[in-house]
Amino acid sequence: MPLTYLLINLERSSALKVFVRDNNVDQALRVLKKKLQREGLFREIKRRRAYEKPSERRAREKGEAIRRGRKAARKLAEREGLIAKPRVARPAFGRPAFGQR
Repeated sequence: MPLTYLLINLERSSALKVFVRDNNVDQALRVLKKKLQREGLFREIKRRRAYEKPSERRAREKGEAIRRGRKAARKLAEREGLIAKPRVARPAFGRPAFGQR
């Protein structure tokens, strides 16, 4: 049972490792894609396909900063109990999840 792994070198992190178990490359590729999605690599590639004017870049970065600030404020308010945390739908034990009936 050879254990191999895929390595992707990213600028921000040292290395991204995905282990291939029992020669199941399809599962390893799914895991790799999910990790790359979390890293924001696909968004970055899409953004770099075409030239971005400096004014558009400033507007995008400002919008991203505003979103980050709102998210941080929302998380802080949830921790302090000022607003309710979003409800996560969890199925009852032994029952199918919503939409899978």
